[in-house]
Amino acid sequence: MQVIHEDPELGGHDRPDLGGPEPGPVFGRLFDAHAAQLRRYLARRVGAEPANDLVAETFLVALRRRESYRPELGTARSWLYGIATNLLRHHVRSELRGLQATARLARTGEASHGGHDGRVAERVDAQARAAQLAGALARLSPADRDTLLLVSWAGLEPAEVAEALGIPPGTVRSRLHRIRRWLRTTAPAQEEVQDLA
Repeated sequence: MQVIHEDPELGGHDRPDLGGPEPGPVFGRLFDAHAAQLRRYLARRVGAEPANDLVAETFLVALRRRESYRPELGTARSWLYGIATNLLRHHVRSELRGLQATARLARTGEASHGGHDGRVAERVDAQARAAQLAGALARLSPADRDTLLLVSWAGLEPAEVAEALGIPPGTVRSRLHRIRRWLRTTAPAQEEVQDLA
């Protein structure tokens, strides 16, 4: 028996019927319920400007493909994150270039010489932490990076990640276990990296 979870933002459930003749009101409620969280997640991945574009594109794709949504297979939230993740994959190359550039910049130890000594020291510390975090994320496979960031930055539960990526929940759990083990051995002193896991 399928359990329908209540979501007051979506008119009583988080598995709405998207196939009706007038999708506007349902998509308006979906947008209101999920766009801000989706934007925050995407902004952490690719920055604010591309995130806005990706959110808009996610809802356009969802509207065009609304007939493909199957409530029995997952929530509307996880379906939207799945669409967004697929769109985000088109940005992986620039995301990787950005992470690698951040890691290179932070490793050079460049710091502004103007300002208070304490701010300079904090900036150098932040650059070192950013280098370690960016370097660790850049070394993950796209599938592992998507899995980790959907859990840590988007706040999805492993079952939702499985729905979003179209993979079995056991695969998500094994990926997370492997990623956490790898992060502990790769960057044991890095709090931000450990917080991701």
